[in-house]
Amino acid sequence: MSGNKARLDAISAVINYKPLSAPLNFAETPAQELFASNVFSSAVMKQRLPKPVYKSIMATIQKGAPLDTSTADVVASAMKDWAIEKGATHYAHVFYPLTGLTAEKHDSFLSPNGDGAAIAEFTGEQLIQGEPDGSSFPTGGIRPTFEARGYTAWDVTSPAYILENPNGTTLCIPTAFVSWTGEALDKKTPLLRAMKALNTQAQRILKLFGDADGSLVTSTAGPEQEYFLIDRNFYLARPDLMTAGRTLFGAAPAKGQEFDDHYFGAIPERVLACMMETERELYKLGVPVKTRHNEVAPGQYEVAPVYENANVATDHQQLIMIMLRRVAEKYGMVCVTHEKPFAGVNGSGKHVNFSFGSPSLGNLLEPGDTPHENARFLVFCAAVIRAVDKYAPLLRSVIASAGNDHRLGANEAPPAIISIFLGDQLTDVFEQIKAGGAKSSKAKSTLNIGVDTLPPLPLHAGDRNRTSPFAFTGNKFEFRAVGSNQSIATPLMVLNVIVAESIDYLATKLEAADDLGSAIQKLLQEVIVEHGRVIFNGDGYSEAWHKEAEEERGLANLRNSVAAIPEFGSDAAKELFEKYSVLSAREVDSRVEVKLEQYAKAVAVEAKLAAKIAKTMIFPAAIRYQSELATTCANLKTVGYTFDTNTLDRVTDLVRCLQDSIVELDAAIAHEGESVHEEAEHALTKIVPAMSVVRGYADTLENIVADDLWPLPTYQEMLFIK
Repeated sequence: MSGNKARLDAISAVINYKPLSAPLNFAETPAQELFASNVFSSAVMKQRLPKPVYKSIMATIQKGAPLDTSTADVVASAMKDWAIEKGATHYAHVFYPLTGLTAEKHDSFLSPNGDGAAIAEFTGEQLIQGEPDGSSFPTGGIRPTFEARGYTAWDVTSPAYILENPNGTTLCIPTAFVSWTGEALDKKTPLLRAMKALNTQAQRILKLFGDADGSLVTSTAGPEQEYFLIDRNFYLARPDLMTAGRTLFGAAPAKGQEFDDHYFGAIPERVLACMMETERELYKLGVPVKTRHNEVAPGQYEVAPVYENANVATDHQQLIMIMLRRVAEKYGMVCVTHEKPFAGVNGSGKHVNFSFGSPSLGNLLEPGDTPHENARFLVFCAAVIRAVDKYAPLLRSVIASAGNDHRLGANEAPPAIISIFLGDQLTDVFEQIKAGGAKSSKAKSTLNIGVDTLPPLPLHAGDRNRTSPFAFTGNKFEFRAVGSNQSIATPLMVLNVIVAESIDYLATKLEAADDLGSAIQKLLQEVIVEHGRVIFNGDGYSEAWHKEAEEERGLANLRNSVAAIPEFGSDAAKELFEKYSVLSAREVDSRVEVKLEQYAKAVAVEAKLAAKIAKTMIFPAAIRYQSELATTCANLKTVGYTFDTNTLDRVTDLVRCLQDSIVELDAAIAHEGESVHEEAEHALTKIVPAMSVVRGYADTLENIVADDLWPLPTYQEMLFIK
């Protein structure tokens, strides 16, 4: 075990850990009473708002009716009174800039009244519009520094909530964030525009089936969040983990995840306590968290909510990440959401379950027991298949990041090739359609386990496929390639708009038909013939699939972010976004610029860290060990002993190679490109390989240098000491 004093101190702190706060009394308030207790929900609005105002607000939320701004003063007053009753002194417009993080601007309710006192005020104008600076966030050139004005606009469809702090509470109001010119500077605005487009096109199909009852069709999402919990002492002793979110050095431990013993194992007590308090805080905020469990890698866990309105789910997903980090600190841990914090063990994804439906019709991707007879479902399912095949490069672009590059394509995550898993039942139905017409559906059966005391289990009509990036899982599609550190807003925006375009295409064909039934059959057959290449139910990890996908099916394999990100700005993507008023060409270009810049900056930060750690921590430790070995050899030689110098020779060679590789890395870092694309390309082709060489020598030294000299907490310590 460790001999380095700093590491021993960290281990001692872990062993002697005590929670920062007393255990919670979970029996004091039942979970169902806690749920949404800090949310200005429809139930609260119904109680506090005049009936006409409440009806007007609910018409906007439930039916997409235009917001009646004349009601804002009434809503603001009720919201202020409710918040003050809960201890709030400030309100905050919460928004989601292109950093992918959550931003907020706090303002006090208090205003001087001129008599030396103050009154609490919150007007409709303050509710509807805020004005944070618009230049200090990534804008991709939309807003230069001297043009700083930006506006936040109240998103009535995502409920306001109270965020608690030990010293008070704040009223948080989800908002869109736009520039003075009206261009989107955030991730929420394009998502709301895309959801509007999906509703518009879906209503056309519903009208053909006689189901257009005016009920709003909304997309739904249920993102599963994977994350690591690392003891805070180890975290603070790792400059790379603390600054870059991942370890830039670290030799593989003797035992990793090869026994699969962590997956769904018993949750460690401290971790479970942290999970429970996190859930409790999320319940108060109306976040419908449902599942918790150990994930595949040691130290890795997952939390998953029930799926809900995609816009609200996106806001809730940001709250999940905030609360995981905040509560983890109370338990002496740090929540790490980087896609690949530890090399050689499972990375973290954010599996986004996607569907769409309406309050009156339910889930429109629900196949029923006989999907071959469910024409409406088949039309919507075919629209998704066509959308994913036609816009696969665009889908790949929205999951591209420096972090996700370390995860995608490994035997732990979907490949970078976008394909669809449909399962046995739906694949069979679409194969029948392709051959001329679907006549049957594979029925669900019962699984008899063979033990009398165990009940027979209902058997699904198809298995699951964890290697697929886009899998049908019964009544929804699971986009499994999204990175754990990402906002889900942009992936959901793209899913909404590409499905809207496909529904538009199908609706236009069907609206012109004389015989709807035969037109549906012909159109479904056309879709599966032209786009069925994207359906693959096999092993996505296999090399045979990669070869088949590229060479036989012609599917794109964009292996890294530098190849994938520009697809967001392709002519096809711009035409799509502009057609459905989701993003202008300028807004598209700005996002490509920001994504490439973030990639290059992320790699640059990692490279500078790697060089510094290698120079100031690893190299000195290796030199000291080399000196110890050399001194020992010299001492033995003076007394006449013949000593094998293999270890000294090996260390000397590694130290020299490490030193040379650091020089090469420094040279790669010093490059300055003329454009963000050139910088990103240089980062990918020069800096990343140079970092890998430095790491290779450093990790080899870790397994040779005396343990008491090694300066960094090891994988074995960080992953297994809980």
